[in-house]
Amino acid sequence: MRGVIPNYHHSYTFFFFVVFVNLFSHVFSINTLSSTESLTISSNRTVVSPGDVFELGFFKTTRSSSRDGDRWYLGIWYKKTTERTYVWVANRDNPVSNPNATLKISDANLVLLDQSDTLIWSTNLTRAVKSPVVAELLGNGNLVLRDSKTKDDPNQFLWQSFDFPVDTLLPEMKIGWGLRTGHNRFLKSWRSPNDPSSGDYSFKLETGGLPEFYLKKGAFKVYRTGPWNGIRFSGIPKMQQGSYIVDNFIEKREEVAYTFRVTTTNHSFNSRITLSSNGLLQIYTWNPTAPEPNMFLFFPSDDCDLYSVCGSYSYCDMKTSPVCNCIGGFVPKNVTAWGLGDASDGCVRRTPLSCGRGDRFLRMEKMKLPETSRVNVDVGIELKE
Repeated sequence: MRGVIPNYHHSYTFFFFVVFVNLFSHVFSINTLSSTESLTISSNRTVVSPGDVFELGFFKTTRSSSRDGDRWYLGIWYKKTTERTYVWVANRDNPVSNPNATLKISDANLVLLDQSDTLIWSTNLTRAVKSPVVAELLGNGNLVLRDSKTKDDPNQFLWQSFDFPVDTLLPEMKIGWGLRTGHNRFLKSWRSPNDPSSGDYSFKLETGGLPEFYLKKGAFKVYRTGPWNGIRFSGIPKMQQGSYIVDNFIEKREEVAYTFRVTTTNHSFNSRITLSSNGLLQIYTWNPTAPEPNMFLFFPSDDCDLYSVCGSYSYCDMKTSPVCNCIGGFVPKNVTAWGLGDASDGCVRRTPLSCGRGDRFLRMEKMKLPETSRVNVDVGIELKE
């Protein structure tokens, strides 16, 4: 019996074409999410930035009590680190309890919906957009929503995650005030190492007097950077030790903000500033070829870094015991408390000020510049003056 010879060549060609198209489509759109695509927990799909540095997707943490179930979050993390390191979380204070959440574009917004299509998180834009929009994870870790006809012009982004930091500051991300919009970008710690919800600590810029950053636990000041002196924050001389990091403080009519950049041409070199759940501002810098990130600086780093630890007219020196010292011409205000290690009352003048009868200014070097929130500041004066 003579059978029909199947057309294997034709079938193979068609199969190859289908596979080729699917692979090409996956590679081409690896860092974007179009208006016809979605990201789900069950699909286990992620969006990866150019250069494979950052990854966007869903992750979960476990509640302290197993009966409470899992909590799912949409976040961005470093793709190649040994231990997963998160740099941004969309729904930090509104987790999803069921693994059926969906991220998609709806009505020119990026939205996160739970299994009942209840809105969990949104970019919350109200401006009208005519053409389709696309979400894109950029090479610097910035998740942006843009018109599909525009490219990487930051001025054309409809929304960007860099405007809504969580606990981490990445290169090119800003923290500080947008003076025209009133938008304040600041860091807020995780509740715990396993809980990304808003914690107790914040790191914010205050603009009264000379602008400077304050680390707070609730409403209480824990640490301050000292004001910007034109080169660096006066209370952080060690910042200059990061040879690859260049600080940039922006002070103009539209905004007052801080950002930093990495000068190395090695694009796999990573840096970040993170506010930990226990209130430490940590600066990491590393090359992914190294096994672990290197934390080369953190604040507060010693007792003298703590806010107002020594009181008025005194200074802190870690090389003395006790660490609090009255400045020249002053004595402890409360001698008993001072002897017991409580210097919060500070110091008072040994003799009354006589204005011209032997009184003079005392030069004190290597000091953090004082707060200026309650004084008048001549903003036109230069650093040398």
